[in-house]
Amino acid sequence: MPIFKYQAVSSTGTPIKDKIEAPSSEEVFEILRNKGFYPTTIKQVKGKHVTKSTITGKRKNTLSSLTIGNVSDKQLNPFTRQLSTLQNANIPIVQSLTILETQMKKGLLKKAVGEIISDIKGGDSLSVAMSKYPKVFDKLYVNIINAGEISGALDTILERLATYREKMQRLKRKIISAMMYPVTVISASGAILIGIMLFIIPKFAKMFNEMGITLPWLTATLIGTSNFLFAYWYTIFGIPIVFITFFKLVGKIEKCRLIIDRLKFKIPIFGTLINKSVISKFARTLATLISSGVPILDALNNVKDITGNMAMSKAVSQIHNNVREGESITKPLRESKICDAMVINMIQIGEQTGELDKMLSKVADTYDNDIDSIVESLTSLLEPFIVMFLGVSVGTIVIALFLPLIKLMNSMGSGM
Repeated sequence: MPIFKYQAVSSTGTPIKDKIEAPSSEEVFEILRNKGFYPTTIKQVKGKHVTKSTITGKRKNTLSSLTIGNVSDKQLNPFTRQLSTLQNANIPIVQSLTILETQMKKGLLKKAVGEIISDIKGGDSLSVAMSKYPKVFDKLYVNIINAGEISGALDTILERLATYREKMQRLKRKIISAMMYPVTVISASGAILIGIMLFIIPKFAKMFNEMGITLPWLTATLIGTSNFLFAYWYTIFGIPIVFITFFKLVGKIEKCRLIIDRLKFKIPIFGTLINKSVISKFARTLATLISSGVPILDALNNVKDITGNMAMSKAVSQIHNNVREGESITKPLRESKICDAMVINMIQIGEQTGELDKMLSKVADTYDNDIDSIVESLTSLLEPFIVMFLGVSVGTIVIALFLPLIKLMNSMGSGM
């Protein structure tokens, strides 16, 4: 029977090296796990086939780089929370992942978890195994898991990660709900106005033409616009597409993206919402990374990649440079003019007291509450502008259509 040499870690963290006789590396793995050991390496040293086993044999990564789409928060967040719960119950990581895999629906996450189980059995740590599937687990996720493994508090770190992801998802939902109302109302209003221009105005134009009325400039302009939209109807869809494509292409140029992202903060009403959401994301992410034990420079590199705003990313890059040189993080934040004095003062106090992560969490909580207030009041703030827009638009159309009729009635009255 083959003899295997193995390295493992006991439940108390003690490294173990020994030999064992077993039919296969799979049997060795099961024997060690039953003893409460965590195998890291199994090598066959005697027997028919001399092979270096990856415990159950590392499966080839079948998640093609051409796989379309990523795993959504709706899938990954419950997975993270459930994995955290299982780890808090002291269930071994392979068994925890196996339990979660069996209850998942078919998809990218299920495939990734299945292969991660194989990779861990092959000697990889959880973070190393997850890092092989960037379409499922991003750099931030992997780094937090790695910090948990290094500190020996994976269960605690997973709980923080789950809480962080759930809060970020709530923030995202708040922003989407804030944008949904004005976008829906403006889109519906635009559709109604386009319908009037395409189907109602032409009938009036035909009537005016048959009556031989000299049209006022406002009516002529309205009918001309209607004729243009009727003849070139595809511009209704084409112009927005060209506009969006142009901004996306311009956004790929770093200097232009920086200008656009700075201007976003100055948009009436929405600028405040965007600013607070960016700062909340920055503060909560950095707080989670620091409290999880990720080194500050690595944490800043991760934060820079997820802010979603070039102006904030540039400020974080400057913070990284300052910290690397042993300086404060508040100076570049103050110079960026993105954060207000309250945020900068709280971060400065956090640095001085050694509780930066707690202060950052308080900043994120405060801004999340502010975002709640903005979202709740957004309807009442926007309604006057939307009503004014609709009133002016419809009023202009009505006046333009009735001006020729009034002119005709006046000329008939004077003729009598």
